[in-house]
Amino acid sequence: MAKVERKRALRGRAGRMKGGRGSGKAGAGQVRLWGRHPVEAALKNPERQHRKLWATREGIASLDGELPEGFPVEYADVADLARLVAKDAPHQGLVLECAPLEDVFLDEVALGEAGRPIVVLDQVTDPHNVGAIMRSAAAFNAAAIVTQDRHAPLEGGTLAKSASGALETMPWVRVVNLARALEELAEAGYWRIGLAGEAEITLGECMPTGPLAIVLGAEGEGLRHNIAAHCDVLAKLPISSAIESLNVSNAAAIALYAVATRG
Repeated sequence: MAKVERKRALRGRAGRMKGGRGSGKAGAGQVRLWGRHPVEAALKNPERQHRKLWATREGIASLDGELPEGFPVEYADVADLARLVAKDAPHQGLVLECAPLEDVFLDEVALGEAGRPIVVLDQVTDPHNVGAIMRSAAAFNAAAIVTQDRHAPLEGGTLAKSASGALETMPWVRVVNLARALEELAEAGYWRIGLAGEAEITLGECMPTGPLAIVLGAEGEGLRHNIAAHCDVLAKLPISSAIESLNVSNAAAIALYAVATRG
């Protein structure tokens, strides 16, 4: 796989959702985001095409910077905003409807930078977990996260809220075939480490100095056999025997920290 310069740093994957008022879902071809950090990050993202912002005056005042002149804003009270988002979602007085982010492709982010790992998620479907992993990936300067298109959450408000703004800055590659994506990463010079509780060695014992991909599976099921077979090595985190396993987002954060601090 040829290494190319990243064409866009602020990209994601389009999600198409249906639904209207009270569903927490945007119209066809649109994404609805809520909460100060996700909305503020989306407003600052030049890759986003914005349709409309519903907000309380307090919500507008909480934003960092001013809205562009003529930006479509509809002022509403807290109860009205609650009907625009998922049940009990913490909208903080801000609900933004916008276009999904454009697709990003693996060869645009797999640049072989040793200090910037790629996080590969095997059928991690909970938007809270994917959003939290995205936030950790941004915090530890990962190059991208990679998921399988049919077994990952859509871009949306719950994921964006958990990502706390990272949805706008962390490239998100969605592929049809995850095993093939791992093969392409190997061709690009990445060492692929799958995290598995049954592994015999720890992550710290098998980390190289070069480009690295961390592969994590869903909670409970872990890595699928075919995905584990496409890893160069399986490793575990050195956790106490008092705890059987960690939440996948916690495991991702610890692994990313270990990569960032490797010698």
